[in-house]
Amino acid sequence: MNISTHYKLQHFIPWTQQKIYKMLLISMIPTVLYYFLNWSWLAIPWVPVALIGTATAFISGFKNTQTYNRSWEARQIYGAIINSSRVFGIMVKDFVREKNTEKILHQEIIYRHFAWLTALRFQLRESKSWENVKTKSYNRNYLKYYKVPEWESTLEVELKPFLSENERNYILSTKNRATQILAQQSEQLKNLNKQGVITDFNYVALENQIKDLIDQQGKAERIKNFPYPRQFSSINLYFTNLLCFLIPLGFIGELSKHTEKLGDWFIWLVIPLSILVGWIFLVLEQIGESTENPFEGSANDIPITQISRMIEIDLREMLGEKDLPPFIQPQNNILM
Repeated sequence: MNISTHYKLQHFIPWTQQKIYKMLLISMIPTVLYYFLNWSWLAIPWVPVALIGTATAFISGFKNTQTYNRSWEARQIYGAIINSSRVFGIMVKDFVREKNTEKILHQEIIYRHFAWLTALRFQLRESKSWENVKTKSYNRNYLKYYKVPEWESTLEVELKPFLSENERNYILSTKNRATQILAQQSEQLKNLNKQGVITDFNYVALENQIKDLIDQQGKAERIKNFPYPRQFSSINLYFTNLLCFLIPLGFIGELSKHTEKLGDWFIWLVIPLSILVGWIFLVLEQIGESTENPFEGSANDIPITQISRMIEIDLREMLGEKDLPPFIQPQNNILM
């Protein structure tokens, strides 16, 4: 997540420079052919270009709206996880009452919750075939401005402070680690209820909180495992590229009408004008692409690492701990 007022041009222009080179090539070829070889048939009326441009604007607007909705829903999910985690921490502290071992039980349950947050963020940062932060060169180049913590460490290392060795080994042997951690959490609560450490009413309330955490995890997994529909993504790509191919031809048709008054040099304005207009549409497509997967590890992601650390600090303070981990700090205004 970018926390500055806007992307700086020295970052944004290099991120989109491939689009500029693409439009430079697309606009230069027909202009050179028209000017030097007098291929007048390359000049087309502006009407079909405008019609295709209108259709492209609609489909681009639709895609960007839907990808923004995916990103905003992801943020709402993690907002709900924040609230549920705080409520769960308070309930554990107030509902689990056992003389002499009370603090140990509180720490064990809440630390297992930290393990769940850790396993969930690692799962959400795993790369999928449709994600593009690692496959597109402009996204790979932008990774030099920030680091994705889940790619710098391993889940095994991150779980060590929170789980016993036996439990950690079991969790690491499973497929969906986050789900199994919640299952372990529920099993311990059930055993504490049988022992009378948690009353029946309080046990039901705690299980409802676990159910809510499972619901939020499922919502996050739905966004992670279901891409923005490929048919809409494809048609936006095709429309945008078709428009960018036609823009120089339309500009040749329009500017060629004025060459008798202004001179033959006037036709060369096709190149900068085509680059400008085409760049706008290509960048809109690229921005939609970079927004559609809000957990993939891009600079526009939901800051799930920072949110998880914030929850950890809140719950550690509930336990009365003073040696707290630091807040996650942004790198070049990018917060992960």
